[in-house]
Amino acid sequence: MSTLQSFNQELHISHSQIFTYLNCSLKYKFQYIEGKPMERISIALPFGGAIHSAIEMYYRSLKNHGSTESLESLSERFETCLELDLENSEIPIIFKKELPNHEGAVKMGNAMLKVFHESIPQTLQNVQEIIGVELPLTAKLYNPEDSQPTEFKLAGILDLIIRDKDGYVIVIDNKTAAKPMAQHDCDQNLQVTAYSYLIASNRYILPTSQVQCRFDILRKLVTPKMEHLLTSRTPDQRRRFAKIACSVLSAIDAKIHIPQTSWMCVDCGFSAACKTWHLQS
Repeated sequence: MSTLQSFNQELHISHSQIFTYLNCSLKYKFQYIEGKPMERISIALPFGGAIHSAIEMYYRSLKNHGSTESLESLSERFETCLELDLENSEIPIIFKKELPNHEGAVKMGNAMLKVFHESIPQTLQNVQEIIGVELPLTAKLYNPEDSQPTEFKLAGILDLIIRDKDGYVIVIDNKTAAKPMAQHDCDQNLQVTAYSYLIASNRYILPTSQVQCRFDILRKLVTPKMEHLLTSRTPDQRRRFAKIACSVLSAIDAKIHIPQTSWMCVDCGFSAACKTWHLQS
């Protein structure tokens, strides 16, 4: 059985599921328990997926062959992935101001990849080794209150893991965004905390060590740019994350699902279902 097959078959919870539950437990119910089809989808999802696919191709070529892909190859991969997602989607796509239509999304994506292709060689100057690209990892999820393992594993697919020339392992998450990420949000981000839990549990670092983390953010601007935000995660932060994850699992088991109004409602794919939730038996 391959690593990815094992990853998919194990009883697990991911950061995405935890994030969804914490932000709106009713959305979690619709998406992960009832498996409701989404009513609509933001263009940001297929767009971000297509950019990720192109970046993955760049790093995988570098890791496996020691060579980099051309900008033309990255653009071709991006456009193909985006085209396939848009053509095959049975769900209405909601376009945004920075991505007003298909043509605008292609133009923006190619401009962002140009910035990536031009800036990333300098970023890689201090890299000794690419450890993993789109690496699926799982780890036993322990309840920090009694140190006992739960029946669930934490699972995640890490965009990029590198070792720098000083010997430090660094977890890198690639993102696309219109707005900048504040350092405070970077330092509190649960996604890289989850990834640090996976890195430590799989012995890429010593269990008592900090995990170095970095966000590489391609900004969706009239003139796109790439930003890097550095942060780290301590063993104590990993224990706090484990307690949050176990609390979420307990709440799910107790069937606690409450709608939560926030800025995320604008792009939610379950708006109609949410509005009639109180009428459902």
